[in-house]
Amino acid sequence: MKGKRALLALADGLIFEGTSFGSEGETAGEVVFNTSMAGYQEILTDPSYKGQIVTMTYPHIGNYGVNEDDVESSRPHLSGLIVKELSRYPSNWRSRKSLGEYLKEHGIIGIEGIDTRALTSRIRDYGSQMGIVSTVDLDPEGLVKKARVLSNLVGLDTVKDVTCPKYHKWTESLYPVNKKEVTKQFNVIVYDFGVKWNILRMLKLYGCEVTVVPASTPAEDVLSMKPDGILLSNGPGDPEGVSYAIAFFSLMALEILKGFHMQ
Repeated sequence: MKGKRALLALADGLIFEGTSFGSEGETAGEVVFNTSMAGYQEILTDPSYKGQIVTMTYPHIGNYGVNEDDVESSRPHLSGLIVKELSRYPSNWRSRKSLGEYLKEHGIIGIEGIDTRALTSRIRDYGSQMGIVSTVDLDPEGLVKKARVLSNLVGLDTVKDVTCPKYHKWTESLYPVNKKEVTKQFNVIVYDFGVKWNILRMLKLYGCEVTVVPASTPAEDVLSMKPDGILLSNGPGDPEGVSYAIAFFSLMALEILKGFHMQ
């Protein structure tokens, strides 16, 4: 079924008209692009895209549908998805639903039928900027005005929206065909700033005992676990907004240096 007429308005005044898919309504975010030819499901569920509207530069998206396994977190985190052309009839033995159905299920607005090459060139030349995708407000000038008053992501703490609420052990590895023989399990603590699950799966595959902790976990608590290694995950937004983490890691670095008698 064909979607509704939709507009994408950028803060610099540029307007694109297309057709909606997934959910309907209005969404705002920082407009960015991704050049991947595949892996759109991983991109949708990557917490690093929190607060962003992602443009896929590859022209045909959704060909192989969506499955239950190829996810980087429990749900999509981006604010919206922009594609040149959506595939409504996916074909893959692992597919469980179409991309449009998946976005609708999670309340994510998509827009197709716009010139993604022109949009990508604009972002490349002038940098990412705030934008709005709407199926309810089709007044171009009004949308641009709304986009111009949006707060950008500089200095914002978006990590608090994607980090885990409490400590937990990670037990899932990759498919058994990839299983490695290990003789020792390393105790690795992962700070969750928006970690992608495949990072955790790889650590488990290579013989690590993985504990995931919230981004706000004090350094003293982590060091008391006597880890063999500490991993600081990927995450969304501006690191300057995560001042508590900077303080923790300054202390952690000092403690590690003391351990090497280098203070």
